[in-house]
Amino acid sequence: MNDWLDSSDNEQGGLFEPAVAPGEDRVGPAPTPGPSGPGAPLAVRMRPQSLGEVVGQDHLLGPGAPLRRLVEGSGASSVLLYGPPGTGKTTLASLISQATGRRFEALSALSAGVKDVRAVIDLARRRMVAGEQTVLFIDEVHRFSKTQQDALLAAVENRIVLLVAATTENPSFSVVSPLLSRSLVLQLQSLTDDDIRQVLSRAVTDPRGLGGAVTLTDEAVNHLVRLSGGDARRALTALEAAAETVLDQGETVVDLAAVESSVDKAAVRYDRDGDQHYDVTSAFIKSLRGSDVDAALHYLARMIVAGEDPRFIARRLMIHASEDVGMADPTALQTATAAAQVVQLVGMPEAQLALAQATIHIATAPKSGAVTAALGAAMADIRAGKAGTVPAHLRDGHYAGASKLGNAIGYKYPHDNPDGVLAQQYPPDELVGVDYYDPTTHGAERELATRVGKLRRIVRG
Repeated sequence: MNDWLDSSDNEQGGLFEPAVAPGEDRVGPAPTPGPSGPGAPLAVRMRPQSLGEVVGQDHLLGPGAPLRRLVEGSGASSVLLYGPPGTGKTTLASLISQATGRRFEALSALSAGVKDVRAVIDLARRRMVAGEQTVLFIDEVHRFSKTQQDALLAAVENRIVLLVAATTENPSFSVVSPLLSRSLVLQLQSLTDDDIRQVLSRAVTDPRGLGGAVTLTDEAVNHLVRLSGGDARRALTALEAAAETVLDQGETVVDLAAVESSVDKAAVRYDRDGDQHYDVTSAFIKSLRGSDVDAALHYLARMIVAGEDPRFIARRLMIHASEDVGMADPTALQTATAAAQVVQLVGMPEAQLALAQATIHIATAPKSGAVTAALGAAMADIRAGKAGTVPAHLRDGHYAGASKLGNAIGYKYPHDNPDGVLAQQYPPDELVGVDYYDPTTHGAERELATRVGKLRRIVRG
């Protein structure tokens, strides 16, 4: 049972039934605040029913914070909840509805169209006449077209509905500006390891969960935390699978072996906070630098399977695209940056392919440490006091009185020259003739070395 590793971004997962008053038409799947039945998945049964049960998101739920005010019923702004799967977006939408005493309707952008949006808004208008207000929850709002999002504007502005929209993508790029301006954008963070441990502990003991039917060893807890990737739903689904395996065997202790066999994952001897973390990371970096693509992929796989934060891996790739490849292949940094965007916008497990692509690109690219050396030499001179005065002709001349100080007088505009480059002093007097960048003959720097030499000769006259 390992399909939990491919968890959808859909927070509700089709597990809720709509709350529809007698005589009202059903307009789409709408999660109902309140406990789910005993046959529901563990992750659904353990959905927090009050603000006190919410784990994590302290930056949004502190006293006086906008989200806390909404959940406590004292806020009236529509909100866009932006964050990774399994961080509580649907839960918070439910709690807002309970706190405000409003009717709760939900649409999934995967299946709803403009007609569905308008039907909910018409229903909300009829409820307003009867003195009821409506919370409209839209999951994966980034999948709505511009037309669908525009259909919400008047209802949100006139507060016919209190919109609570969830997205795993940056709303600045995926939500239309008018809707953004009418809503609070609140970013949820992946749960910490301690948060996941709290979620697991509560699920084991709570009557809604496993009710104390099993106990977890420390090794099992640690492995579940690693595999969760900060996603509470993943952690609870894996726990449920392991508990079912143990109980079917007539036992009550969930150990590491039970978790391994249940989620079809071998436990990787890798401690995200210990020596193995640093050893594997070091080996990954040195394999990239040493152009051993197979070893680099091995260590990448170890980090992924162990549940390493993919953002950490993406950061290392971006750093080493400049540090170890640099101008020998300038496209390596573009690939690494694109992989980081995939991690941010798509998430795991799909983003692991982009991380692998960036790893292969950097490992197989021609290597150059010239960028690192150039910056290091320049910074060393600065620290040694070799800063100097900016030449007068390069200073800012865009203010009254600048010319009287001699600023910008005598500056030669390179584009006035047919070659686009001309003789002119750019560094302070103390650093005229100093070379920082020393291109190698590797990859694209082979041609660049010739060009840099020619440019220096022209510029320095």
